[in-house]
Amino acid sequence: MPPGFITTIALFVLLVALALRPPRPRRSSPWSTVAAVTYLLNEQPFVALYVLAASALPYLTGGTAGAPRWWLGLGLTAVPAAGMVALAVRTRTARPVLTAALDAAFGAGPHRHTRMPWPRLLVPFVSWRAGVRRVRNLRYGPEPGRGQLLDLYLARRRPPNAPVLVYLHGGGFAIGNKMIGGRPLLYRLAGHGWVCVSANYRLRHVGYADQLADVKRVVAWIRAHAAEYGADPSTVVLAGGSAGAHLATMAALTADDRRPQPGFETADTSIAAVIGLYGYYGSAGPLGATAAAPLAHLRSDAPPFLLVHGALDTMVLVEDAREFAAALGRAVSRPVAYAELPGTQHNFDFFGSPRFHAVLDTVEDFLDRAVTRRSADPAAERRG
Repeated sequence: MPPGFITTIALFVLLVALALRPPRPRRSSPWSTVAAVTYLLNEQPFVALYVLAASALPYLTGGTAGAPRWWLGLGLTAVPAAGMVALAVRTRTARPVLTAALDAAFGAGPHRHTRMPWPRLLVPFVSWRAGVRRVRNLRYGPEPGRGQLLDLYLARRRPPNAPVLVYLHGGGFAIGNKMIGGRPLLYRLAGHGWVCVSANYRLRHVGYADQLADVKRVVAWIRAHAAEYGADPSTVVLAGGSAGAHLATMAALTADDRRPQPGFETADTSIAAVIGLYGYYGSAGPLGATAAAPLAHLRSDAPPFLLVHGALDTMVLVEDAREFAAALGRAVSRPVAYAELPGTQHNFDFFGSPRFHAVLDTVEDFLDRAVTRRSADPAAERRG
């Protein structure tokens, strides 16, 4: 049996084992090797099955079918394949948890259950949708470089006064850009009539206060320019993944502090709702006289929140997210929906997947209930 075949199968077995039951770190951290090497497999087991089949096929077709070595090769291939099937089945556990979280926050109500188009299972890395255009690299601040640029996602046919969703990427406050994370969310909501924004924020040679100021400047830019794109400046939702969820949360909890955005001192930076995906909610350093930690800025008039976290997240521990969600729910008077997705790692919004498709259905249900706005295109909504 060729050493290369044995090595390939062993690597697949190791990755599947780490995806199914990753070792739990003691604390949250900005980097996890396990998350880095398994999140794609965890979200895209179908793609992994294609790769496994392509890797094993030359060996299985190059020998004599039915021979002992052939049966051994087939048996070895079946081990990681069975694990990938288990990962695929596990994605189906997300929807009941999401539904229960939404009902617990808002009361029982109807829920979307759209089907993921099967071609997206074959090309999960493509989020593009017909009828949605992207306006690239609009500058929202005075700093040179790419730190204060944003992209708009616009339906070619959208209603007047469309609500706005802003997505903030993750990356531990140090790396990342507006092209990473959340693209299925941006294209889907834009296709359903929202004006969607994906924004960079400064990463190097600045502190957390400057990054938070960039987020508020994005909101101020939307208030000033919404009419140019048919958007409603009074309805802005912030969403983000990991560090982006931290910034979205802090921007909403400090909306009345307008000092960080020079030139927009009188701008309204209030937020209609917040969506945090696999968010980090601990301290990110100092913020003036207080800590840059959402727990230090809880307020009863905060907007509604939807927080979604992976139960197997090895970067931001689910216990930390659970603690923040509980404290937020006790402090605010508006609904807080919190869902822990079984078998889910960090970065689950990077590409389309059955699991994230269920999250997208829940996001739209949350926005309907929290922002009291409906999709502009019912036919598109039924298509997913």
